[in-house]
Amino acid sequence: MGKFIKPLIFILAMVPFGVLLLRVVFNELGPDPAQELAMETGEWTLRFLLVTLALTPLQRLTGMIVFTRQRRMLGLFALFYATVHFLVWIAFLLGFRWFAIVEELIERPYITVGFSAYLILLALGITSPKSMVRRLGRNWKRLHRLVYLAGILGIVHLLWILRTNISEALLYGGILFVLLGYRVYYSRGRKIL
Repeated sequence: MGKFIKPLIFILAMVPFGVLLLRVVFNELGPDPAQELAMETGEWTLRFLLVTLALTPLQRLTGMIVFTRQRRMLGLFALFYATVHFLVWIAFLLGFRWFAIVEELIERPYITVGFSAYLILLALGITSPKSMVRRLGRNWKRLHRLVYLAGILGIVHLLWILRTNISEALLYGGILFVLLGYRVYYSRGRKIL
């Protein structure tokens, strides 16, 4: 059964992307397809990030190691959706106008925040292979703790974009707050012991 878990999770993680492609093909993205694609891929990035962060607490609470074995792949899916989100922004919303991209990064704080989150996820993705874990040693864990900062930046980015209907961003923020609180609680408990 264990050998089927990874392929099954891979297929399930690709379903949102497949659905988005079908919506593109059948022109079902509404009056502003680029904006809809950007929103959907951004939210899937946050969802995968939160699921990835929830795996270690789930493993500790249940004692089932199967959860932590899926962390790397799900984290890479968060990066995958973040990359699609970034490409949608530069291709469809800015038309690969490089000067406009730099200008947007400098002049719009919500884009600066989102891009900072993306750069963190990119660094984590690049350093996720086992060879990089060995090469970085203790620094690998320090670097990968930045995933929480990426989550916070991602939620701030979403809050800034939504402005009025922020219920979904607050839900994601609440989940991240609980996961971050668990991490702090667990870390302090280990130091006391």
